[in-house]
Amino acid sequence: MSRLRPSTRLRVAVTDGRGRHKPAGTLPLWLARVAPRAAVGVVVVALVGDRKMRDLNSRFRATDQITDVLSFPADPAPVPTGPGAARFLGDIVIATGRAARQARAAHLTEQQEWRRLALHGLLHLLGHDHERDDGRMRRLERRLQRRSGLPVD
Repeated sequence: MSRLRPSTRLRVAVTDGRGRHKPAGTLPLWLARVAPRAAVGVVVVALVGDRKMRDLNSRFRATDQITDVLSFPADPAPVPTGPGAARFLGDIVIATGRAARQARAAHLTEQQEWRRLALHGLLHLLGHDHERDDGRMRRLERRLQRRSGLPVD
């Protein structure tokens, strides 16, 4: 982790899905440090239960199942002005139950799985699309995971 640079470019807030602060260990600091240079602004990571994730997936993707992570990019807006103003990049939603099961199956800690999913979600907020980019997002994701000390699958 010592090779990572401190970042003030990306601010990360973690909530419970209702906007209330939720303790998430070192996730916010880790994500800010490992984020690619293009990640400038504010992102919210919402840690929600599986039922809530199923509802979101059904409502926004017309898929009635639980997924591990969803990203909701902010609508393009003018760059904020004023002291301390930062552009809102969007929301990342992580299903904590699904993440816990995946962590156990991959022999990771829940914190490592949250990190893996938050990074994946952030890359989507930045415009990456692993379904259409001939593997570019996956290669970037793996490089950032390795650089941060996160196990690479």
